[in-house]
Amino acid sequence: MYFSGFAALLFSGAATAVAHAEQAKRDASQPYFDIYQGPNEQDSTANDPSTQLDYTLSGGEAFPNPFMSDRLGTTGPLLISSTNLIESLAHFVRERVPERTVHAKGAGAHGWFEVTTPVAANYSMAKVFSQVGKRTPVTARFSTIAGNLGNADSVRDLRGLAFKLRTEDGILDWPFLNHPVFWLRDPAKFPHFIRSQKRNPQTGLLDHNNFWDYLSANNESTYQLMRTMSDLGTPYGFRHMNGFSGNTFRAVKADGSWVYIKTTAMTDQGIMNNTNDEAIVQAGVNPDFGVQDLYEAIAAGNYPSWTIYWQTMTPQQAENYKYNVLDLTKEWLVEDIPLQEIGRITLVQNPTNHFAEVEQIGFDPANMPYGLEPSEDPTLQARLFAYGDAQRYRTGVNSKQLPVNCPLNPVANFLRDGVMNFNNQGKRPNFWSQQDLLPLAPRPYNDDNHTIWTGGAVKYLSTPTELDFDLPRIFWNGLSQRDQNNLIYNIVSHLGQTTDLAIRIKQCKIFQHVNETFGQAIAKGVNVTL
Repeated sequence: MYFSGFAALLFSGAATAVAHAEQAKRDASQPYFDIYQGPNEQDSTANDPSTQLDYTLSGGEAFPNPFMSDRLGTTGPLLISSTNLIESLAHFVRERVPERTVHAKGAGAHGWFEVTTPVAANYSMAKVFSQVGKRTPVTARFSTIAGNLGNADSVRDLRGLAFKLRTEDGILDWPFLNHPVFWLRDPAKFPHFIRSQKRNPQTGLLDHNNFWDYLSANNESTYQLMRTMSDLGTPYGFRHMNGFSGNTFRAVKADGSWVYIKTTAMTDQGIMNNTNDEAIVQAGVNPDFGVQDLYEAIAAGNYPSWTIYWQTMTPQQAENYKYNVLDLTKEWLVEDIPLQEIGRITLVQNPTNHFAEVEQIGFDPANMPYGLEPSEDPTLQARLFAYGDAQRYRTGVNSKQLPVNCPLNPVANFLRDGVMNFNNQGKRPNFWSQQDLLPLAPRPYNDDNHTIWTGGAVKYLSTPTELDFDLPRIFWNGLSQRDQNNLIYNIVSHLGQTTDLAIRIKQCKIFQHVNETFGQAIAKGVNVTL
């Protein structure tokens, strides 16, 4: 009886074990655990008010008080078991990503790009332009350029206007400036130029000698210099300025034919600038005016917008144009190459979190779908590498997986692993495997013969010529008397702080070469005899 009772118990246990094993079986095609369940949960509560949640540590564990630490008694030393304190301090000293070397200070917002004419579709097969009325989600970022993260928004500087379009065929980034040209056309000069505008390595101060040293030695910068020293150099916030691609791109049709394009964003709020004195006052009264003005306008329902235009040139027109279309120090004059409206960007939503949506956003001119291609502009070619690499440095090799940078269409490639990888593409092969073959989308057009090269590889540096003074003279002659006076005043105020007499004389001679009256007025203001 004992044995039979034991046997019954034994076989009963075995049967229970078998039953449990049967229950543990599951469909292997269905994941037992979804690794995105946690992130999805955080996303679902991210915008809940604090009053609906309880305080936790970063692992989700409840903790009684964010100000509490573990210590021996009420007067003894702290203990290493103070997880809350250690976690808080350790995160605090790591919560800043490296600030951008340029474009450090900025504001941002969300909205859409809407196609308003069939013009772009007549030149490009990109689906983003395919239909009048079509809308594409956009995030915009506006910024000063040369200064650091604590810069005043009203300083004399160029401004950035960057737009991230999330098209059905991938990201299209439009990183614009508020001037149609730039300081240089040889990309190797860029680090030298930026360093000359930043702080002296010995004193840690902005250095007027360094500023004018570079500019007086590189005459191709004269047009950009005059624009920046005019009232265009001190815009009234971020809503009242235009944006320009500067670089030349190519728009390509499905049949492979193409034209050169430049893109312009014209503010629908009208141009407004500060005078030099007004900018100084604004910097003191409210150094964050640009950020605040944009945020409050959108919050009040006063949605800013920019009408987008293309200028187009055939290759034959480009060969015969008076300026090299691949020279970033030259613009295409609208009287020569008219503006053609293609659409409008409207911003209607402020960021919920400035760091996640404005600081972490990254722009890369290499991001463009089929139907848009780069030109051979050397500064653009350098930007195609440098912009993306800047984000890899700032926010990591997987920065394009951050929500604000992420495309809306599926990403399928062989870029895997790395720091802070949020989507490692599951179990798909991490090489081009024949076992699970990743298909290739057909090339929509053949661009093998888009450019014909002549000559061999050379080490090249451009040389300033008389043509570099053409646009400065047009600009000077187009200014009103008031604007000419302001330009002279602004330059004298800045150049006059240069202590190196040789630099002052050299720069005054450059302005004299632009226009005798202009140069003599500057020279008189900075105590130089020409």
